Amino acid sequence: MSSLITEDEISHEIELVWLEDVTGLDYVRQSLDRLPSRRGKPAYHRDGRMVGYAQLGPMAKASRSSGTFKRRVFWLLPHDRDSVPDGLYARGAPAEAIDPRTLGPGNRGRKTERSEGGPPSPALRRPRIKLSW
Repeated sequence: MSSLITEDEISHEIELVWLEDVTGLDYVRQSLDRLPSRRGKPAYHRDGRMVGYAQLGPMAKASRSSGTFKRRVFWLLPHDRDSVPDGLYARGAPAEAIDPRTLGPGNRGRKTERSEGGPPSPALRRPRIKLSW
């Protein structure tokens, strides 16, 4: 869960790679996965879709026991708010959900009013256009 990810576990991140535009997403789920390499797109074995992942710098050390690297993977499930706006997460968000606008390499991000189902900030709201006949 994202609340269990510590800054020291992600301190060797040099880049976050987004596989899709996350500006329209209220939240993404994040997890620390054990992966065989520091860089490159990891294999994805969950339901839903991977929306991004972290790349590690050359100073990142592999686990002595498994030879794998801890890297963050960002993902969404089929029942998440982006696909089912009035569903389970119309209000609230999963425990591992983080507002993607608060993420950066080595920064675990945070929940926001938007990620928890509140209204978007005024800067992110689309202007409403009224047509007059």
